[in-house]
Amino acid sequence: MDGARSVNQTARGEAGKGERLADWADGRLGLYALAKANMRKVFPDHWSFMLGEVCLYSFLILILTGVYLTLFFEPSGVEVVYHGSYEPLNGVVMTRAYESTLDISFDVRGGLLIRQIHHWAALVFVTGMLVHMMRVFFTGAFRKPRELNWVFGWTLLFLGIITGLTGYSLPDDLLSGTGIRFADGAILSVPIVGTYLSFFLFGGEFPGHDIIPRLFPIHVLLLPGIMLGLVVAHLILVFYHKHTQYPGPGRDNRSVVGMPFLPVYMAKAGGFFFLTFGVLALMGGLAQINPVWAFGPYSPHLVTTGAQPDWYLGFSEGLIRVMPGWEINVWGHTLEPGVFIPFSLFPLILLAIGVYPFVEAWVTGDKREHHILDRPRNAPVRTGLGVAWLSLYVVLLIGGGNDIVATHLHLSINAITWFVRVSVFVAPVLAFVITKRVCLGLQRRDRDKVLHGRETGTIRRLPHGEYVEVHEPLAQEQLHTLTQHEQEPPYEIGPLTDANGVRRPVRRSQRMRAGLARVMFGPDTRIAKPTVEEYREVTSGDHH
Repeated sequence: MDGARSVNQTARGEAGKGERLADWADGRLGLYALAKANMRKVFPDHWSFMLGEVCLYSFLILILTGVYLTLFFEPSGVEVVYHGSYEPLNGVVMTRAYESTLDISFDVRGGLLIRQIHHWAALVFVTGMLVHMMRVFFTGAFRKPRELNWVFGWTLLFLGIITGLTGYSLPDDLLSGTGIRFADGAILSVPIVGTYLSFFLFGGEFPGHDIIPRLFPIHVLLLPGIMLGLVVAHLILVFYHKHTQYPGPGRDNRSVVGMPFLPVYMAKAGGFFFLTFGVLALMGGLAQINPVWAFGPYSPHLVTTGAQPDWYLGFSEGLIRVMPGWEINVWGHTLEPGVFIPFSLFPLILLAIGVYPFVEAWVTGDKREHHILDRPRNAPVRTGLGVAWLSLYVVLLIGGGNDIVATHLHLSINAITWFVRVSVFVAPVLAFVITKRVCLGLQRRDRDKVLHGRETGTIRRLPHGEYVEVHEPLAQEQLHTLTQHEQEPPYEIGPLTDANGVRRPVRRSQRMRAGLARVMFGPDTRIAKPTVEEYREVTSGDHH
C-alpha cells in the first residue's frame, strides 16, 4: 500500500516525505547551496594524505572509548583497602582511582579491552600527528595560505602530548605516579615560583590528595574540548583552501586532479575509519599495554625499575637524564639548572617547529599561494633541518631509556649517557650535512634523466666500434614532474651605495634575512634544472 501511495503521489506531482523534509531543512539552514558547493569538491589521491585521516579517526575512537571509561572511573585520591577480583592485591591500601582502574580491568564487561584500545589509540594519535606534520613539513604544504592550519596542527600535537601525560597519570599506579613525581621535580626547578606552582597543583606537599581529581576534568573535558574545536577548524580550512597535491600533469595552483568528495572520497573515508578501528581493536585485544595491576599502587617511597614514559615524552625524559646534575647556591637558595634548562628546552624546541613557516615566508618574501607540493629533494636545507630534528629526537629517546638500553644490550649506562651527550650536538649536524648532499645528488640524477633519458640496459655498437648504452626518452608527464619546480633567486640586500655614492642604511634584520636566504636557497642548495635550450640541444640528433 505504501508503494502504491508513493506511485500515486509521484503521478500527481506531490513531493514525498524525504523531499519535504529536505525542503524544510534547506529553507531554514540553507543546506542545498552548501552541499552543492562542497559535496562535489575534488580531493587528490595519494597514500600520504591518509596520515591525517589516521589522526582524525584515532581521535574519534579516543573520544568514544574515553566516554565509556568515564562511566566507571572514580578520580578520587581517598585511600581504601582493596577487596576485589585480583587476588594478589587483596588487603593492599590504595587510592580509589587505582581501585576503580582495577575494577574496570577485571570486573567491568569489556573494560580491559576498552582501556587498551584507548591507550593504543592515544599512541597512534600522537604518532599519526607527528608523521603527518613531517609530511607537511618536508613537502612545504605549510606555505601560504596554510600557515594558520600548520599552527592548528602544531597546537594539536602539543595538546595531544599533554593530554597523554594527564591520561596515563589518572590510574595512580606506581608507574604513572613515578611520572608525576618526575613532572613535580621539573616544576620545582623553576626559580622563585617553582615551589608555589607545585603546592598549587598538588594542593600541598607532594603527592597530596588533589592531583587526580584535578587532572581528571583537564583530561576528559578541557583538553579534548579544545582539541575538538581545533580539529573542526583544521578541517574547515582544508575545505576552504582546497587540498594540496603532488606535482604532475594537469596539476597547478588553480586546478585539482582527483576524485569528488561525494560519493568516492566519502566511501573510501568510511572504509578507512572502520579499518583503523579494527586495527586498534585487534591491538587492544592481543597486545597488552599498561598492566597497572603488575605495577601496584603508587607510594612516594617506591619507584618502578625501568620506569619509562610513553614514547612521545621520551624527548623530555632524555633531555633531563643526559644533563649534568648542576646545582647553584645563591643567597641561601638552590637553583637546579641541570633540571630547569632541559625542562625549558622541551617547549622551546617545539616552539621552533611551530614558527618555522613564518620564518621561511619572511626569508623568501614569497606572498603567493602554493597548492603544489615540493619534492623534498628540491628543498635540501628544509629537508636537512627536518631530518636533523628527527635525529635529535631519536638520540634523546635513547637517552630517556638509557637504563633499558644498558640492561638489554649489556652496556655501561655511563657510556650510553656520554654517547647521548656528544650525539646531541654531533648527530643533528651530521644528519643535516648527509641529507643535504643526498638531496643534491638526487637533483643531479633528475637533471641527467631529463637530458639523457632513462637507462634501458640495451647496449649498441656504433659503426666505429664504440659500445654505448641506449637511453629511452622520458614521457612528457615525467619530464613535467622533474622540471616543474621553481628556482627563484634568494633575497639579496642589493648594492650598499646608490648612484651618487651615498651609503644606503641597511637594517640588521635585512642582513640576517639575506644571510638566511643565501644559506637556505642560495646556489649551494640547488642544482640548476635543465632549460628548454639545453634539452633541445641534447635531444636533437643521435645522442643515444
